[in-house]
Amino acid sequence: MVKCYGPCMSLGASGTLADTVTFATWKGRPYARQRVVPANPKSALQVAMRAMMKFLSQAWTDVGSTPKGTWDELAAAGQYSAFNAFVSKNMMLWREFTAPSQTYPNPGTGAEPVLTLDNATGGDGHADLTITVSTLNDVWGLAIFRSPTGTFTPSLSNCIAVIPVDATGTLVYTDSGLAAGDYYWDAKSLSKEGVLGADEGEVTCTVT
Repeated sequence: MVKCYGPCMSLGASGTLADTVTFATWKGRPYARQRVVPANPKSALQVAMRAMMKFLSQAWTDVGSTPKGTWDELAAAGQYSAFNAFVSKNMMLWREFTAPSQTYPNPGTGAEPVLTLDNATGGDGHADLTITVSTLNDVWGLAIFRSPTGTFTPSLSNCIAVIPVDATGTLVYTDSGLAAGDYYWDAKSLSKEGVLGADEGEVTCTVT
């Protein structure tokens, strides 16, 4: 439903008209765009991109003031906020299967954390993955990948989640909503300096 604050199709309109055109306002600037409905909103790429978007959106709060400041120049050039610059640039990197970074530009260097994807335990429609974090170094997060077949290569086509890692010890991730069957998982660490870690090694279990 479109709400109009002036004549229809005016700059005061907001909402979607006939599932065709969407009117909205961004930073006080009214605009109109074509409404696009994804052909498959749950495609593998959609899942991987949404996983990273969720991670970045939540991670920004805990990024320190110094790393945040590195995004100011890029934000000013694009006339948007540092947060928008941080998310936009890092999503572009992730689209190329490159790790995001807390700072701009992306250093892409540094020590990887020491962590192990230990095992997977199957349950009713879910599996619990156990991860041991031994050494943090510059660890920021963990990308998790799933496949119905073993000996697979982690990629955007099988990334199901990106979760934060901020302490040593045991971390448990629950992969839910699964049909009964055998599954395989792998993981890669993400560092604050933009390093995508090596494959952690596959674990497998049967979901009931």
